[in-house]
Amino acid sequence: MLENKVAYITGGTKGIGFGIAKILLENGISVAFSGRKREDVMKAEEELLKQSDKVLGIVSDVRSLESEQEAIKYIIEKFGKLDFVVANAGLGIFKPVDELTVEEWQTMIETNLTGVFYTLKASVEELKKTKGYYITISSLAGANFFENGTGYNASKFGVVGFTQAAMIDLRKYNIKTTVIMPGSVATNFNGNIVSEKDEWKIQPEDMGNLILDILKMNPRVLPSKIEFRATHPAK
Repeated sequence: MLENKVAYITGGTKGIGFGIAKILLENGISVAFSGRKREDVMKAEEELLKQSDKVLGIVSDVRSLESEQEAIKYIIEKFGKLDFVVANAGLGIFKPVDELTVEEWQTMIETNLTGVFYTLKASVEELKKTKGYYITISSLAGANFFENGTGYNASKFGVVGFTQAAMIDLRKYNIKTTVIMPGSVATNFNGNIVSEKDEWKIQPEDMGNLILDILKMNPRVLPSKIEFRATHPAK
């Protein structure tokens, strides 16, 4: 029974996060989502409200613990509880290691890795109350290194390790924890413009349906790490 559940999605204004929000709303889950830019949050909230009135858009930067704590406070004020958290916010800067700047490195680590910790830190006490679920979105780049990927690989490898260790820490509270590692997804990530050329890729709604399936599983089952890829490579 998911109709009375409440989810929070970071990086929910577009791409994977927005796709997840749409699928969860379609299945009766109340959805709060966040983004750094107010105009993006307002635009996404307006679109999602066409589906359901159980929507809350929040301006929050996962690089700030205080910002994430405020986001959780807003969620509790509106919905009264929090059952599911999807730590999705992330970015990628791809350069040779000798050209990658300190600022670019820190931006990726602070958003992709430290942000996942801050979101959990801000929400964990509410998840203890509901025996909730914490899901992180890593990448196949969290298991496979590649050229020009030092900062991104480091952050995504870190998310996998963080989530797996957090799973062991949190299961005594009956909090379930899963890391999802998608391959190529049809989004605007890294400047991509979505078009017919992306039809072979995982679609944002596929990510939403995967998370929905996870949430519907019997509580005795914990898929702690999932690699998720397109069936066929690009043609």
